[in-house]
Amino acid sequence: MKPKIKAFRKKLSKKSYKRFHRPLTGASNQVPELKSDGNKPLSFTFDEQLNALVYYHLQGYESGRHLIQALEEDNMAKELAGPEGGLKKSTFFEAINSRGLEQMLHVYDNLYHQAKEILPDLHPSLGSIVGIDGSLITATLSMDWANYRDEVKKAKIHLGFDANRGIPSKFYLTDGKADERPFVSKIIEPGQTCVLDRYYQKHQDFDTWDQDQVHYVCRIKENTKVEVVYQYKTPKDSIVTFDAIVQLGSQEDNQTEKPVRLVKYSIEGTDYLVATNRFDLEAEDIALIYKLRWDIEKFFAWWKRQFNVYHLIARTEYGLMVQIVSGLITYLLLAIYCHNEHGEKVNIRRVRELRANILNEALAGTPRQRGAKGKTRKKKRKRPSAKS
Repeated sequence: MKPKIKAFRKKLSKKSYKRFHRPLTGASNQVPELKSDGNKPLSFTFDEQLNALVYYHLQGYESGRHLIQALEEDNMAKELAGPEGGLKKSTFFEAINSRGLEQMLHVYDNLYHQAKEILPDLHPSLGSIVGIDGSLITATLSMDWANYRDEVKKAKIHLGFDANRGIPSKFYLTDGKADERPFVSKIIEPGQTCVLDRYYQKHQDFDTWDQDQVHYVCRIKENTKVEVVYQYKTPKDSIVTFDAIVQLGSQEDNQTEKPVRLVKYSIEGTDYLVATNRFDLEAEDIALIYKLRWDIEKFFAWWKRQFNVYHLIARTEYGLMVQIVSGLITYLLLAIYCHNEHGEKVNIRRVRELRANILNEALAGTPRQRGAKGKTRKKKRKRPSAKS
């Protein structure tokens, strides 16, 4: 007969998890109430839904069923993220695919502004820098809304990345076929500088952004037609080899209405040709801004690999949006935690350390080792020897 294992003798310590989770308290203020459609109260509230999804991403679970099993069998998961009455699989998946998105977006927006106040601006002299890019999410054939091409389904996230603080900002979700360029105007705000790769080169957009007082730093194709208006001198010891005011394109082929600045520089044998309307900076600063675009590439790679964000737990567009927002919320929480606790950016070492601390604090509350019959082992007392 298997020994009966009792629950924790004392309440599980939540010190590490509380420090990680604390910013959600402020971010959840003034969030619209999630109400039940019927007369019965919700068996899985929004707070419980958010807590479960944040825990799911933090632990890097590979499926919704993995999370459900943990909430049923793992005392640590139950204590930190489980609803009081337990959680049924049907309840969880119904909630993910049909409710909580409005509230989740409010929490994300509040948490982003909270993080923006806490995290240091790493490049104040450059202004507000936003990297913009898209990332495909492999979908299933049953996801009819995720059009990509014949027999292949994919969704796409269009993301703005706050390069000054190393955190995501605005984002949108579409099917995989959606063009990424129209989302630049939705993500960027007047006065900010968007950083873009060659795909986003469109001379008409350059004129529109300039008119809307939006700055841009965009790499362009090497075969772009260029008409030099004025060329600046470049230092001999600089990575910059060309800096000029130019007209892009030709009168017959989509020429820019307003002159733009064109900076060419070389790093490790690779030439970069970058168009911008930032005339207030040195050419080396323009090169630095474009270098910051790689931060969004590294974010996508890290986010997908460490949080398993693209392991689908929802098939509807609504549910996938809920999954993505909760993953971004988890990243913002980690950004604040890593800064407050270690003065560092988000990195896998600190994530593993946080996971280990949570586990160690849970183990500290477990019962003492028990014997084969389920009884606590006790040290045998020595019998006093008889005096002669």
